[in-house]
Amino acid sequence: MAFPQINFKFNGIERAEELSKLVTHKFESLGKFIKEGVPALCEVEFEKVADHKKGKLYRVEINLTINGTLHRAEATEETFEVAIDEVKNELDKEIRRSKDKRDSLIKRAGRNLKEKFFKK
Repeated sequence: MAFPQINFKFNGIERAEELSKLVTHKFESLGKFIKEGVPALCEVEFEKVADHKKGKLYRVEINLTINGTLHRAEATEETFEVAIDEVKNELDKEIRRSKDKRDSLIKRAGRNLKEKFFKK
C-alpha cells in the first residue's frame, strides 16, 4: 500500500515544494506497514529553529496516526535532508516495535486459548 496523505506545515521555509517531494519519496517505503483500509494520517512540520550560521538549525517533526495509534518522531539537524532521514529511521523503528508488540500479544492470546480448550 502507498503511504497515506501527508499534511505539510512550513514555518518560514521557502523550499516547500522541494521538501514535500523529498518526504513523499522517502516515506513510500513505510507504506508497507499500513494495511489497506486502515485509517492513517500523517502530519509533517518543518521549521528553522535558529538564525545562526552553523550547528543544528533545522527541525522536522512527524506525527503519524495509524488506526488510532500515534507514532511520533522529531529531529533537529544541520540540513533538512539529514533531519528527514533521521526522522524516517526513527519512525521505522517505532512502527516495527509496535507491530512486533501487537504480534506478540496476539500469539500469547492464542497460546492461552489453546491451553484452556485443549488441556489434557
